[in-house]
Amino acid sequence: MEILIVEDDREIAQLIQLALSKEGFTCRVCHDGLNALSVYQEMQPDLIVLDWMLPGVDGLEVCARVRQKPGQKDPFILMLTAKGEELDRIIGLSTGADDYLVKPFSPRELVARVRALLRRSLRQGGQSQVYQTSSFSVDLDQHSAARHQPDGQPEPLDLTTLEFDLLATFLSHPGRVWNRSQLIDRLWGSDFFGDDRVVDTHVARLRKKIEPDPGNPTFIKTVVGVGYKFEDAPTP
Repeated sequence: MEILIVEDDREIAQLIQLALSKEGFTCRVCHDGLNALSVYQEMQPDLIVLDWMLPGVDGLEVCARVRQKPGQKDPFILMLTAKGEELDRIIGLSTGADDYLVKPFSPRELVARVRALLRRSLRQGGQSQVYQTSSFSVDLDQHSAARHQPDGQPEPLDLTTLEFDLLATFLSHPGRVWNRSQLIDRLWGSDFFGDDRVVDTHVARLRKKIEPDPGNPTFIKTVVGVGYKFEDAPTP
């Protein structure tokens, strides 16, 4: 596994590199956002450890650009920051970060977070074409989706193409907060013109097909003022 470390504090960057290298990961280090974007395109890492506060292009912008134009891999992004308030966490995750670690942190916790992210093998743009959580699965090659019954048997879901793509997007990043613009880019592409509230309509339709109580959703949660996130336990 290859990891790109983007951290302007050279001592912290060295500490991160040492901790991850000891665990067998191949690491490269950048100290500013512009260089990180260039190295990202060249390296195509499996995961990016990304500091929020960077000179020039900050971590939020780097994260947003990576998510807008993922390469052959759509890497996991672990955001590092001294900002620990809930709103800051939501902002960081809404740009496309998969997890959030507040400074100061222990190298052991960092390694644990990295390993937890990399255990999610179900990523859009990765090698796997099946996304799965405890309750749902989607197979991109077969264009099929299913709800898992208590006995483990899959129950096929009858979804439109947009509903299928929306569920696949949610399952590919469990726990990630998506804003409407990001979902539009995933579902319609950057050439979309129209009211971004169209996302709400498709989310509502998908909820009717997968939620036990669509008015009180269990899986597709609304993050007020930001967008949506999908919550379900990972596959055991």
